[in-house]
Amino acid sequence: MSKGRILYVNQEVVPFTEETDNARFGRYVPQYAQEHGREIRVFMPRFSSISERKNQLHEVIRLSGMNLIVNSCDHQLIIKVGSISSARMQTYFIDNDEYFTKNGNLFDENKHLCADADERLMFFCRGTLEAVRKLAWRPHVIHFSGWFSGLIPFYMRRINKDNAFFNGTKCIVTLTDDQFSDKFNDQIDKKLKNDGATAKDLRMYENLDYMTLMKAAISYSNGVVIASPNVAPELIAHAQELKKPILEYDSNEAIFYEKINEMYDTIAGSNMDN
Repeated sequence: MSKGRILYVNQEVVPFTEETDNARFGRYVPQYAQEHGREIRVFMPRFSSISERKNQLHEVIRLSGMNLIVNSCDHQLIIKVGSISSARMQTYFIDNDEYFTKNGNLFDENKHLCADADERLMFFCRGTLEAVRKLAWRPHVIHFSGWFSGLIPFYMRRINKDNAFFNGTKCIVTLTDDQFSDKFNDQIDKKLKNDGATAKDLRMYENLDYMTLMKAAISYSNGVVIASPNVAPELIAHAQELKKPILEYDSNEAIFYEKINEMYDTIAGSNMDN
């Protein structure tokens, strides 16, 4: 019997991306959960640096084909899948020719945020949740990691307002040391409003930068995992101020992953039985 359904939305996953702390987290936390009886799905962006041929990715026709409107324009949602055979774990990739295949880098050669990073962020987060809904696979917990997944709780709330698919689903945000200093496009509030953002949402995302994005993610989440010793103290203080359940960083991965799995049960509670 499954011990709950966990949706992982990760910015990076080894071996599809370079090995970083975030990518290791995206790879091994889902594997640990699966090995301990949980049903999992893993989603990530199909950045242009991820070779389809090398990683043997193929399109999931039954999930692909829908269009998402971002900034009043239609953008085709393409879903691909690849496997980590050693872990018997599939990973779904959110793809789009304009946002990922042709222009996959989020930062330019001078390490500045790309001009349309806001739209790519919106497309990835909303596209992931729409794909999960099309799968008819309702997660008990959505555990998202990396700033590029930071709009997941916003879109979950907005989608659920129109369609109660995610009723009872809880969100857990992972905080890492992926901070950057650039601001997002100053039109993002207008774009989010088109996606159903309320006046309260717009205040949360005003003058959007990394800190604002992650503070909003914390505010809209049910729990916080600190996955690096170098997380910005301001974010930890924000989570503490809001009295969010916080799992402190532990360099011992086996112990850390066990505590994360315990957190799923604590956060989701009796919903895990449904």
